[in-house]
Amino acid sequence: MPADPGSVHADSDRALPHLATDDFSADSHTITAVARTGTDIRLQIHTSIASFVAPAAAWFPAATGFTLTVIVHTVDAHTGKPRYLPAAEPAEWARRIFSTVDAAQGYFLGAVDPITGVHRDGQLAYRLYLDSNRRAILVPPQVVTCPHYPLPALDGRAEGTIDIDTTT
Repeated sequence: MPADPGSVHADSDRALPHLATDDFSADSHTITAVARTGTDIRLQIHTSIASFVAPAAAWFPAATGFTLTVIVHTVDAHTGKPRYLPAAEPAEWARRIFSTVDAAQGYFLGAVDPITGVHRDGQLAYRLYLDSNRRAILVPPQVVTCPHYPLPALDGRAEGTIDIDTTT
């Protein structure tokens, strides 16, 4: 049975935060969606925001701002165990979340925990760095703790269909 791409719901009464206007002190958010593959895969999408202070280093100026982390867990809808899902759909979610601050790019960290750098099955991590005015910036090299690969902007391909209501 094909999955309904509109089957997105917040796990709480809160909607995903609109990052350009909401308070950055907000708690992390989780949303759950059924993968469009129709293969009984569920996506658990966790967002969190943390401030950073990067001291000046050789060739790099000091920087302060916020790190938006999006972690997408792909799990079996029945057992909750990790399942493989190509990165295109999780990346689409990250781009959609990043778009709440008018940024469609950001960084793909791979299947690693962004804090520990340890590989995690069934998990894909994405990051966006914001300055104190909530504008997207390049990652300050002083804060890189694991590989960061530029996430290209969505280029009009048909898979750009994720729609999340971020107005509430």
